[in-house]
Amino acid sequence: MDLYLLSLTILPSLLILRFFVKSDKFPEPASAIIKVFIWGIVISIPIFFINTYILFKIPEKHIAIFPASFVEEGFKFLVFYFIVLKLKDFDEPMDALVYGVTVSLGFATLENIYYVYFSEFSEIYGSTTLASIRAFTSIPAHASFGCLMGYFVLKHHFTKSKKNIIFALIVPSLVHYLYNFVMINGELFILIIIVLLLIIIPFIILNRVKKKQGKN
Repeated sequence: MDLYLLSLTILPSLLILRFFVKSDKFPEPASAIIKVFIWGIVISIPIFFINTYILFKIPEKHIAIFPASFVEEGFKFLVFYFIVLKLKDFDEPMDALVYGVTVSLGFATLENIYYVYFSEFSEIYGSTTLASIRAFTSIPAHASFGCLMGYFVLKHHFTKSKKNIIFALIVPSLVHYLYNFVMINGELFILIIIVLLLIIIPFIILNRVKKKQGKN
C-alpha cells in the first residue's frame, strides 16, 4: 500500500478537524467527535447511491449537481438535527461549528477515498495529483460547508432564531452547488477565487464565535 497516497487522501480532513477541535476553548470529548465523524462516513453510502441515481436520470452534470448538492448537505443536516443536537456535550455555540465541520469532514474523507482510489478521475489525472488537488479544494470546501451549517444551527439553537434552521440547510447547499458549478464550468481564475473564499469564510465565522466564547 502506498502510505504517502493514503496520507495525502486522509490527512487533510484530519488536520482541518484537529484545528477546529483545538480552537474550542472547552474541547468536546473525543468519543463525541469520533461518533459524529463516523456518522459523516456512514451517510456517504446512501448519498453515493442517491446521487448516482440522479446522474443516471439527469446526465447533464451542470443540472444534476443542483439536487446532488442538496442531497449531500441534506444528509449532513439530518445528522446534525437528530444526532448532534441531542448530544449532552452540545452546550455552547462553538460546539456547533466543531460538529458541523466534523460530520462534513467525515463525509469528505470517504468521498475522497472513493475519488482517489476508485473514480475515473484518478485514471485521468493520476491518484497522487488528484489527491493533492482535492486537499486544497474539495476538503477545505466541505469544511466550509460544515462551518456554515454549524453557524446557522448555533443561531437557531442558542439565540432561538427559528428561521435559521432553514438557512442551516439552504445556505450550505447553495454554496455547495456554486462550488460544484464552478468546478465543472468555471475558469481557473474564478475557481481559485471561490476556493479562497471558502477557506476564508470559516476563519471569519470561527473568529466571531471565539470572541464571544472568550467573553464567557
